[in-house]
This record gives sequence, C-alpha cells and structure tokens, in this order.
Amino acid sequence: MVFIKDVVASVILDSRKEKTIQITVITTAGKFTSSAPQGKSTGKFEVKTYKKSIEEDIKSLKKMMEYLGEDDFTEFDDLKKVEDILAGHTGSNTVIAFEYSLLKAIAKENGKEVWEIIYPDSDKSKMKFPRLVGNCIGGGKHTRGLGERELKPEFQEFLLIPDSENVLSSWNVNKTARANANVILGKVDGLFKSKPNDENAWQTSLDNKRVLEIVDDIKEEVMDEFSIKLDCGLDVAASSFYSRKKYRYGNPKFDRTIEEQIDYLSNLIKNFRIFYIEDPFDEEDFESFAVLQKKFPKAMIVGDDLTVTNSKRLEKAIKMKSITGIIVKPNQCGSLIEVKRVCELAKKNNIKIIFSHRSGETTENILADLAFGFGADFLKCSIVGKEREAKIERLIEISKKLN
Repeated sequence: MVFIKDVVASVILDSRKEKTIQITVITTAGKFTSSAPQGKSTGKFEVKTYKKSIEEDIKSLKKMMEYLGEDDFTEFDDLKKVEDILAGHTGSNTVIAFEYSLLKAIAKENGKEVWEIIYPDSDKSKMKFPRLVGNCIGGGKHTRGLGERELKPEFQEFLLIPDSENVLSSWNVNKTARANANVILGKVDGLFKSKPNDENAWQTSLDNKRVLEIVDDIKEEVMDEFSIKLDCGLDVAASSFYSRKKYRYGNPKFDRTIEEQIDYLSNLIKNFRIFYIEDPFDEEDFESFAVLQKKFPKAMIVGDDLTVTNSKRLEKAIKMKSITGIIVKPNQCGSLIEVKRVCELAKKNNIKIIFSHRSGETTENILADLAFGFGADFLKCSIVGKEREAKIERLIEISKKLN
C-alpha cells in the first residue's frame, strides 16, 4: 500500500528544448520521478496540455497535495483517485507525469515491473512484444523546409516497420535502413544536409512520391541483408494541410478535393504496397477514413488526430468502420484510466494498438512498459536519439528479463 508524502514538480526541457513538466512523487515506497512529452502536430480534440501554463499547474498541484496525501494506492485502477482530485485543476501533461511516477511507486511496493501492474493476472507466456515503427524520413510540421522555397514533403512521417517481435533485431534493421536513407538522399537531393528533424528523421526537399520511391529501394536492400520483412508506413497528418475543404499541397503546389485525396492515396497504397497509413484525412472526416478502409481491407488505416486516445471518438470510428488501428498517446487524454478503456475497447473490436511517442520527447521510458503491459501491437518511437532510444532500450530490457 502506497501513501504520498510530498510532490515536487519542476520545469525541464524536452528534445526540442521547449518547456515540459517533471514530477517527483515522494511516497512510502520511495521517491519516483517522471516527465511528460509534448506534441507539435496536435489534434484539436486533445485535452489541453496545461490548464493555463506549466507554472500554474505546478502551483495547483502543490495546493492539491493535502487531498492527494489522504488516499492509499495499491493497484493500477487506484489512479482514478488521482484523476478525480486533479480534474479541472491541471492539464493532461501534469496528470500523466504524476500518474507515471505513482505507477512506478505502486510497482516498487509490489515488487513488480511497471508493466506487471497493468494486468497483474496476465499469462506472461502469452504476452507479445510490439513491432517497432520507426520514422525514417520526415516532413510536415516536424520538419523545416529546405532551400529558398522551403521545400519538404507534406506527409509528416515515412515509416519503417520490421515484421518481427524481436525488438533488438527490428531496431538494427531500422538503424541500417536509416543509414542507407542518408546515403541515398545525399545523392539525389541537392539540398540535403544530413540534418534530422524533431523526431530524428531525415529532412529532405523531395516530394512525397520521390521519398516513397527511396523508401521502397531501402526496404529491398535491408530485407536482403537481414532476411526480415520490412513494411512501409505513412503518417500523412492530413489535418495539418487541410483547409476550406481542400488538401493544400506545396511540393509541388496542388490543391486536392476530398475525392482527389482518396484517389491519390489509393494510388500510393497500391503502387508502394503501403501497409500502414495514419491520419490520411482531416481529423473530423470519419467518412473518408471508412472509404479508404473499405477499398484496402488489408492495409492498416490508423487514427491519431481522428481519435486522440479518446474512447468516445474510438467508438464512433468503430461504428463507422473508419479505422483498423489506433494511436495511443497518454498525454492526449491525460488519463491512464482512459488509456486502459481505449485499449480494452480496441482489443474487443480487433483494432490494432500503436503506443506512440511525441515529437517533443524526454528520456522517460515508461511508454515501453505501457505498450507491453497493454498488449500493444506496435510501439512507435522513431529510430535514433537518446529520448527515442530510451523507450526501445527499455523494451529490450523487458525482453531480456522475460527470456
């Protein structure tokens, strides 16, 4: 049984050198520290990161300490007590960082790993490791345009997904593919300078189609070397370039209607054998998601801005047959209880679960425990960079302990 003695919150810098929150919870089980990430490409239905500001959240948290110290915590579902107390007083990042620290305390008190607290009666022999989803080449809001015209792909992420549950092997595949991409981009993109973007994916001036051609070449090279199938994925992040019922492309400059967007993406899925496509349409367009899903039942059509780790929006997506995969980002909803609700609803309806980092990350690695504990199908956390590697290394650590 864990009791909270004190809470210390502070401001730290994320991987983009922007402010985020770190929370240390001092408990009867010891002292536990966690931090929350921040997204740049955020869905408009996400819970507000901070009620007014980080500083105001920290003040509110201190004021709520007298109530937080009254409860005891022994299991995952006890986190509901925290959410009931902090509701309306702080934003999603503050709640999540607090819950992360408390979950670590509960695990310590029970002599268990964090992931074991999620479903303590799980049959460990049947648990699976999520496939890695790595961001290799980037565009959209996470990337600066190159050259005088600030050219870049509109699509936010060009993803590599090894078809293996061996985390270390998958990571080596993705690191090799990323290194190969660096060489190829250096040859074909005159503006390329081997510079990474917010998520440590390569920045390029090439258009979407040309990048997909390069990814296709890289896939073949790496599969020959490692004998592991490598799937291709896209995070279109379509809401970021949608306005007045048109998708506004800038490289090359072209406006597409909703129908033209469906045709364009359909051609890309067919021509480049795209396995995974995230947010292909605007965050309110459940109908177009459903059209694409019906056309390509074997492809994963994934909701992120569409569903924002929200069980009500997931229910709507299921009812309308919009998606077969959902991104789970705990700080989108600011509630690990809601995360559990979303994961259980997804599993019940055969929706694949993808736990995901944010573009502004910290070295907090609990995302790996959550992904494994909730039985996620995929873990999306880019390929390199200390903040990204922390999650992958934690997943490898879990696999070594189990084996």
